[in-house]
Amino acid sequence: MIESSRLLFYRLHQTHLRADFYKGLQEAVLQGDTQPSSKGQRIILSSSFTGGTRYMLQNYQDAMSICKWAGYPDLFITFTCNPKWPEITRFVNSRGLAPEDRPDIITRVFKVKLDHLIKDLRDNKVFGQVKAGIIIALLLYHNCLFLI
Repeated sequence: MIESSRLLFYRLHQTHLRADFYKGLQEAVLQGDTQPSSKGQRIILSSSFTGGTRYMLQNYQDAMSICKWAGYPDLFITFTCNPKWPEITRFVNSRGLAPEDRPDIITRVFKVKLDHLIKDLRDNKVFGQVKAGIIIALLLYHNCLFLI
């Protein structure tokens, strides 16, 4: 529902998002190349819309600029959530639920453990001094990659 609400906002506020700069559809119609009804309506998503194409491109470019400054990464760590972690099973079993019934709890536990991992890597210098880090979260699958 939250994502649907955000998408509705983007659809209704295209003029405020500078979407008028994207005139490909308007130019095609003005040149008579096509019927406007066959092309549909173009909705431009902001780069702040999580999971959108512009969001992913912006994060990729940020990661590449960090790699340009810090050099190639030494480690590529994948951190995956396990719905059978004791914290999760204790919470859902006490309420007679299954882990998939409470994705919010799974995400919170994952975030706490991820923050602890990052703290270990940075502060405790498990693999040595950290020059830079890039976190790419794939919330759909509760995975996270940490590049050093």
